[in-house]
Amino acid sequence: MVMTVAVFAAPEQTANSANQIRSVLQAQQDSWNRGDVDGFMNGYARSASTVFISEDTIRRGWQTVCDRYKQKYSNREKMGTLAFSDLEITLLSSDSAVASGRWRLKRANDQPHGRFTLILKRLPDGWRIVHDHTSAAPQKS
Repeated sequence: MVMTVAVFAAPEQTANSANQIRSVLQAQQDSWNRGDVDGFMNGYARSASTVFISEDTIRRGWQTVCDRYKQKYSNREKMGTLAFSDLEITLLSSDSAVASGRWRLKRANDQPHGRFTLILKRLPDGWRIVHDHTSAAPQKS
């Protein structure tokens, strides 16, 4: 048995959703660059089912992800300046999407970078990340 699912959305609806998702990520970048981890976390669904995967670890729950960011990036020096680039957004349905792209931190002594894949859902408070898989490129010595 083969099942095919097609999503048909008006082009303006698709463009509008993509722009809303870009706005969420831009707000995250702006918050990060102000040193505002709480503002950055507004891009994630405030749910126990929110998933963040990095460093060979799966973290579940908005609060767990928030705690990890606050511990790992406990000051402006560790946070550096964040830039997202090469963003690609694919609408899966009227209320779900996948976004992928690159991230880069510019800090005094290094510039860690890598890629991310996000699953976003349209929730009552707007588009939010429900699943984040972020990887870092190997550091050059």
